[in-house]
Amino acid sequence: MVDLELDDGLAVITIDRPQARNAIAPETMEQLDAALDGAQGATALVVKGAGDRAFVSGGDLKQLAALRTEEDAAAMARQMRAVCDRIVAFPGVTVAVLNGHALGGGAEFATAADIRLAASDIKIGFNQVALEIMPAWGGAERLVPLVGYSQALLLAGTGQILSAAEAERLGLIDRVLPRETFDDDWRAIARKLAHRAAGEIKRVMKGASTDEAVAAFARLWVSDEHWAAADKAMNRAK
Repeated sequence: MVDLELDDGLAVITIDRPQARNAIAPETMEQLDAALDGAQGATALVVKGAGDRAFVSGGDLKQLAALRTEEDAAAMARQMRAVCDRIVAFPGVTVAVLNGHALGGGAEFATAADIRLAASDIKIGFNQVALEIMPAWGGAERLVPLVGYSQALLLAGTGQILSAAEAERLGLIDRVLPRETFDDDWRAIARKLAHRAAGEIKRVMKGASTDEAVAAFARLWVSDEHWAAADKAMNRAK
């Protein structure tokens, strides 16, 4: 199942399939689509797995084994790519919270987010080549700007599994957090990103024109939120 939590502007989508190490089945894709519908209007989005063993362990091989034609395989790939594309296009900041290992399709799912936070003991890898296949959900393309072309080809081409620290050094993971305080730490970071200004910053960083960037600033400047924060700052300075 896929759960959706709404917490004061922060939407948290959790894949909760302990029997399959949070692997993604066709039904999971439909549930993720529905959860993303419910998350619209949130100012930030978190995607995570349940528990502490797996973020997402890839596709559910037991269920996906029924796909035996190129047409069926292509349809599955397009369905999950569309889910990942919705995360990429989400207006607010998106965060993949790697509570456990992210392997194969799980690593792809993580790269759909703007930011990746990981517990210190997790592993991540694009290891689809072990099954003589390749990333299907857009992760190969999204990996290149994160780590560079040659590193991306090396990782996806060999299926190397990285520790959290190794992935952070390469730029695949943005911040490694202690396992002992992981739940509190990722939520504190996500809450700091769950505001309108962070979404506008994201939009500008993705390639807004000068006019669009100035207009975004001006909208924030005249907002009630800005003046409330400015009043507090001025009062503290007295």
